[in-house]
Amino acid sequence: MNHSSLAVTALTLGALMSGVAMAQTAAPAALEKCYGVALAGKNDCAAGPGTSCAGTSKTDYQANAWKNVPAGTCTSIRTPKGTGTLTPGKA
Repeated sequence: MNHSSLAVTALTLGALMSGVAMAQTAAPAALEKCYGVALAGKNDCAAGPGTSCAGTSKTDYQANAWKNVPAGTCTSIRTPKGTGTLTPGKA
């Protein structure tokens, strides 16, 4: 390899490594539980009576089933049954 090829390779590897380091230090996005927006079997965890954990909701947009969504977006999510809510409803 000539000197210019080595320099390009070194710069490329340096850029990749700094990108990986930056990605690891970035804070994860804040999430919130949003009720009434999950499709049947697609809830994130315990969806109230009759369910045990993720993927156990029985109907689309079940009022007591939640999905993690980016913080601040829940109440703007529209479904055929209304908008998402931060508090569980009756199934």
